[in-house]
Amino acid sequence: MKRILFFLALATTFLPQAQARENIRELFKDNSAIIYTLNIRNFGAVDKNNDGIIDIDDGDIKGTFLNAKDKLKNLSYEGINTLYLLPITKTGKLKALGTAGSLYAIDSFDEIAPELDDLSNPKTVYEEAKEFVEEAHKNNLNVILDLPSCGSYDLSIKKPDWFLKDLNNKNEALIPADWTDVRLFKVYNEDKTLNQENLDNFKKFIDMAQNLGFDGIRADVAAIKPYEFWKELIDYSRKKDKDFLFLAEANPEWSNPASNGVSNYSSIDELLKAGFDSYYGSFSDFKNIKTKKEFDKKITQNLEILKRNKNKSIIGAFATHDQQAPSLRGKNYWNMILWLNTTLPLNSYFLDGFSYGDDFTYPYENKKAKKTYTDDEFYFVHSGMFDIFNFSAPIRQKHPEFRKNYLKALDFKERNSDLIKNGKFSLLKTNNDKIFAYSIINEDRELIVVGSLDENSSIKTEVTSKYLKKDHVFLSLNAKNIAKTEKNKMTLNLEPLEIQVYLISLASLRAM
Repeated sequence: MKRILFFLALATTFLPQAQARENIRELFKDNSAIIYTLNIRNFGAVDKNNDGIIDIDDGDIKGTFLNAKDKLKNLSYEGINTLYLLPITKTGKLKALGTAGSLYAIDSFDEIAPELDDLSNPKTVYEEAKEFVEEAHKNNLNVILDLPSCGSYDLSIKKPDWFLKDLNNKNEALIPADWTDVRLFKVYNEDKTLNQENLDNFKKFIDMAQNLGFDGIRADVAAIKPYEFWKELIDYSRKKDKDFLFLAEANPEWSNPASNGVSNYSSIDELLKAGFDSYYGSFSDFKNIKTKKEFDKKITQNLEILKRNKNKSIIGAFATHDQQAPSLRGKNYWNMILWLNTTLPLNSYFLDGFSYGDDFTYPYENKKAKKTYTDDEFYFVHSGMFDIFNFSAPIRQKHPEFRKNYLKALDFKERNSDLIKNGKFSLLKTNNDKIFAYSIINEDRELIVVGSLDENSSIKTEVTSKYLKKDHVFLSLNAKNIAKTEKNKMTLNLEPLEIQVYLISLASLRAM
């Protein structure tokens, strides 16, 4: 049998190519979004004394919209096409977590956090935010903004009628679950009608986002508000901008995270019917998946939701700011999250710091603070998670050797967008319950991805595909030990948590 060698430019090098900005709703629908999540608080900051905390009294430079915009061109050339900004609204300072207060403890629906203002510039913080979005658009980047779901304790004192009351203490607003620094908004009136004042507040947020030029929002814990709430808000937003995107932080497997105050927990189908374009998928607990059966169930569950809801999509929420850094489980697991994000039929998601394998462990973690802007005297953080509570330094380029593979994976997704968008997806059979495998195929290419869920042992396994030929050599995008092939079968050796990715040229095979 003649040996075939199939080459692509990305096999050896990454050649960045800036792409034209696409309609964001179409981008998501086609699973073509490559999302980069950042925090304006620290993205462009400068930590001169390298202690991990930004303190202007020490000569550090705080993060602002203006110094963040200087880094946008590089993101575009790397292959990113969508920016997702963690909340930029004014935050609460009472009963707070951390020395800056949680980004999600919203204290105003239409006020930008004043600390994001560049005081050396005569422009207002609103003008600076608008300039940031305009610069992103010039660099062919769409921008979505995070909409927090709950209010700060400060806001509950100023506007008590906006919040649900704690049944055990009617002088206090209700704390949802264990989110101690926020309070739960009142969605319904006593007669079960929507609380219009609350809805109007959320419309103020939409007005602010659209006036600043944002292309959509990500709705925090979207399912704790009902279908009719979102339907009215989404319809309101699209009267002004029909292409305004709505992304729901929602997982079909989550139980109600605010069950002590929310009885009408919305399903994914209800959210999509209300007008959401995309949701998170059931990947937030991916690290707990131990068998192929569990992996296949997650994939199938989401594919069935999308089959019921045409022109909707999911994002690869394997490693968001709410989850521990993949690099804490080692390079192989980090690599698995990377290639799942760029080969599954979904919109890719990357958190600032992921590309360098940042483990989000901080030298100041939970220590007493030198200075605080809240009533919390400690640098509160969730260990191993992205800091949303303090004025932290920019991400550390901890593992620059990871970056080459990151750029290769992004380049692969861009070059093969038609395959991921239009190809037929199939879960493949393996002969080991610790090994998952899937394929995407179109007229001229087949992508085969195989991964090990075993954390401790290397595994030899077999995967079948009717297009494989004996002695066939094909492009290995990501494998330490290249698979051996026979007719309809490939044999692989996988290290613990290793993922291997192969691309076959069917046109070459058919020419034999």
